[in-house]
Amino acid sequence: MMEYDVDSATAILGRTPGVLRALLQGLPDAWLDAPEKPGAWTPREVACHLADLEPVAWLPRVRTVLSHGNSRPVPAVDRDRFQDRYAGTPLPEVLDDFQHARLANLRELAALQLDDAALSLAGLHATLGEIRVSQILATWVVHDLTHLAQITRTLAAQYREAVGPFSEFLSILRSAAPE
Repeated sequence: MMEYDVDSATAILGRTPGVLRALLQGLPDAWLDAPEKPGAWTPREVACHLADLEPVAWLPRVRTVLSHGNSRPVPAVDRDRFQDRYAGTPLPEVLDDFQHARLANLRELAALQLDDAALSLAGLHATLGEIRVSQILATWVVHDLTHLAQITRTLAAQYREAVGPFSEFLSILRSAAPE
């Protein structure tokens, strides 16, 4: 296990837009718009969620903690807001929005020059209680990885039946089993 480290986190965060683009751009709609299971987000929806959340979730929360400590809760986010914001938006535009917002956030993160004291500052989350700047930033990284894994599981799930008996060797299909 590793402690949160700005440089290590930035290495992951900086790669996510390219990985997302490589996974999704140019795929047929049948792949982009199929959920992993009923009620789950599609790969296109996950991309829209990431693009929508990028400017409003992570650094605004960090700034709130840095400025107000736990005297003001970190801003809440609407995880489903993307459905209105990106309705009908072509995927390449969504991916561009995400990439531009991520690059701006990484520049801002670098400019903050967070030291150990800043990373350990505590803030207040409405449902989780006390949270630290380092926890917000670590969650940003794991949030990216969670959604990249979700996309790959969803894409793999489209061939669940097509692989036939080989499914016993494909753990990604077991983790994406429909409910």
